[in-house]
Amino acid sequence: MIRQLKETLKANLYEEATYLVRFLSDLVNCHVIAAPSMVAMFENFVSVTQEEDIPQVRSDWFVYTVLSSLPWVGKELYEKKDVEMDRLLNQIEAYLKRRQKTHVPMLQVWSADKPHPQEEYLDCLWAQVQKLRKDRWQERHVMRPYVAFDSVLCEALQHNLPPFTPPAHTPDAAYPMPRVVFRMFDYTDAPEGPVMPGSHSAERFVIEENLHCIIKSHWRERKTCAAQLLSYPGKNKIPLNYHIVEVVFGELFQLPCPPHIEVMYTALLIELCKLQPGSLPQVLAQATEMLYMRLDTMHTTCIDRLINWFAHHLSNFQFRWSWDDWADCLALDVEKPKPKFVKEVLEKCMRLSYHQRIVDIVPPSFSALIPVEPLFLYKYGEETSSSLPGYPVTITVGNAIKNRASNEEIITILRDVPNPNQEEDDDEGEAFNPLKIEVFLQTLLHLAAKSFSHSFSALAKFHEVLKSISDCDEGKLHVLKVVYQVWRSHPQMISVLVDKMVRTQIVDCAAVANWVFSQDMAHDFTRFYMWEILHSTLRKMNKHVQKIQKELEEAKDKLEKQQHKKKESGDEEEVERMSGDEEVQLEEVQLEETIERLQEKVEAAQSEQKNLFLVIFQRFIMMLTEHLVRCETGGIDFNTSWYKICIERLQQVFLMHHGTIQQYMGTLEHLLFTAELDPHILAVYQQFCALQL
Repeated sequence: MIRQLKETLKANLYEEATYLVRFLSDLVNCHVIAAPSMVAMFENFVSVTQEEDIPQVRSDWFVYTVLSSLPWVGKELYEKKDVEMDRLLNQIEAYLKRRQKTHVPMLQVWSADKPHPQEEYLDCLWAQVQKLRKDRWQERHVMRPYVAFDSVLCEALQHNLPPFTPPAHTPDAAYPMPRVVFRMFDYTDAPEGPVMPGSHSAERFVIEENLHCIIKSHWRERKTCAAQLLSYPGKNKIPLNYHIVEVVFGELFQLPCPPHIEVMYTALLIELCKLQPGSLPQVLAQATEMLYMRLDTMHTTCIDRLINWFAHHLSNFQFRWSWDDWADCLALDVEKPKPKFVKEVLEKCMRLSYHQRIVDIVPPSFSALIPVEPLFLYKYGEETSSSLPGYPVTITVGNAIKNRASNEEIITILRDVPNPNQEEDDDEGEAFNPLKIEVFLQTLLHLAAKSFSHSFSALAKFHEVLKSISDCDEGKLHVLKVVYQVWRSHPQMISVLVDKMVRTQIVDCAAVANWVFSQDMAHDFTRFYMWEILHSTLRKMNKHVQKIQKELEEAKDKLEKQQHKKKESGDEEEVERMSGDEEVQLEEVQLEETIERLQEKVEAAQSEQKNLFLVIFQRFIMMLTEHLVRCETGGIDFNTSWYKICIERLQQVFLMHHGTIQQYMGTLEHLLFTAELDPHILAVYQQFCALQL
């Protein structure tokens, strides 16, 4: 098992390694492993904190593994080796006092510590172990089936663990990220039935660990997972529904990302409500109310997830909700967190239903927050539009599309569109023509406005035309502007059309980033759908790079295998090999050419990816700096609703794409996040760097 533990650590499987150590420590209670050898192993784990030039996350994991095993084995070890255990805990305490905690604000669900402190995971666990030690290691929630066989086990032959040396740190080691413990309830929130253990009691840690394990084991089967959670052993001793809801929301809101896909948590909570219709929906409603009340200090990334969950949940229960209880948000500025949340939830509900249904379910007093009806806005279809430049061409283009004209015919028709950007004496006619894009794209999308499918077919059919009229950066940006102009009352349509245009390379990722941060989109900058589009674009870029990198690795492996095979073949095969030699050589040459070509593609894709992140971070810095300077000059508080959203969106980009961004940290530090930058903006970058230090 010790060998297996070493292999697990080398393979970066740290969660499995934690469970292995916990299992070994529980074997001490069964008298299978001798307590002194377990203490020696823990001492070796804690000795990692003395290593030099290692990231903090490495020593964090070893300390966490020791502390998290103590609820199981602390009592037994203290009875046998109290002096050594005191020394061990003193070492851990000294380490925890000198730890850097710059990363904490970036990982907190709430920025305020009232009513419940949002503690760093090691600090919280240390407080729980301290309380357990004070209570003489007495707890009531660890399942100990071996107690029934103690009379037999106490006579068993005990084994000493072989000496364990933690594997040395390597540059490719991927240690678990630090966390902040999610707290939502305490004993005052569950008034009836058993009392909820305090946040610093080891029982709370053990219960939460067990619930996390159940979710981890059964998350793919929501029905099994819900049934297992509700049949938790010892459920009569605790307010189980409160613990389950807190653990599920804790996972859903975990930063940088939840352990499992977000929709799983929605499906699980729906299943739990079906299995416990008399009690769980009430706890969930209470939790939702508490989350709503604390929106002012909630991280924007977590608000996004809350919006997605709540809208999806309502869609499964006929959109029933006591909206009047949230009427307080109507008196607030629409950009404040509460009205903004309600508005975004209703918009998301509309995606899962239809406009009139949302109008019918929400009280009339909420009319200001109800999304507008999603209608196509065709500027060439109005009565006064005949005087607009390019109007005659829209008629011709519309008829041509209806008569199934080819791409070439449409391109010919569009040559007649006057170019407002072209100088009169400029004969080349190659300047970017915004009117040409507006005439064609407005007409095309108008004719295809019936559904997503119609729009997709139109984009596919006239792909060549779209590519030819938007072949420069300004053209791509203008295509996105036109999509917004015609569908501004239908954010979902904008999202899917932009997604389709990126996939079909009508626009590129950099154009989407520039469009999101453009002055034209300033009024929608804080809206949820804009960030949905941006993150979807970033994910596509990242997947594209990963795909080419994978192809390159496969080609290299293939060439390596061939060369290895050649070296290994013996003299007897020499004659046979000679006959096919030319073929083998040709294949090798082709592979080398493929590798060279793929290498160039990877470099080009990585350069594009790096530039995309540079564009995004540069735009963030410009907008935030302008805001901070404007507030300082005007003598007003910079910490507005807009500032909170913007700075947390910057954190969100870092968190959601941390694996990719780490490759370019040198460039970011050199070009953008320099010492001269405003400390408020620089703090976000420093928090991000601290996540892996």
